[in-house]
Amino acid sequence: MKQSFFERLTGTISHKGHPIDFEENIEVEQPSRGMPTTEWDTDEPAEGELAVDVHQTSDLIIIQAMVAGVAVEDLSVSVTREMVTIKGKREAPKGIAPEDYFYQELYWGVFSRTILLPAEVETEEVDATERHGLLTIKLPKIDKGRVQSIKIKSV
Repeated sequence: MKQSFFERLTGTISHKGHPIDFEENIEVEQPSRGMPTTEWDTDEPAEGELAVDVHQTSDLIIIQAMVAGVAVEDLSVSVTREMVTIKGKREAPKGIAPEDYFYQELYWGVFSRTILLPAEVETEEVDATERHGLLTIKLPKIDKGRVQSIKIKSV
């Protein structure tokens, strides 16, 4: 069958005359050793991204994330005035063979999330709590309009 002008121009293949379940097997050549690899070629497990909710009140920025199944010792929260990074590790249950799973949709392994904050925060007054698998981080906003009187000492 002759290709149409559009098929010749774009290199596409017409499926006319082929069964609906037509599949084409394409072999992908693996890069040889010594060649640079892409991020997809690494054997390291990918790091998961933690889902979060971020909202604010008049004086706080609040971040919430579900961390069910993660021990508090396996969680880490680091804060700068403009950014929060949450890291952790969820251990997979031991003793279950991969072939015994019917579904395996839960994320197990290392995860992290970095959140750019919409306002600067006081890093010394951050409060982080975990209850029933919900991590809540309360970050007090810096009040730039606040004026503080300083007592002058005579020396």
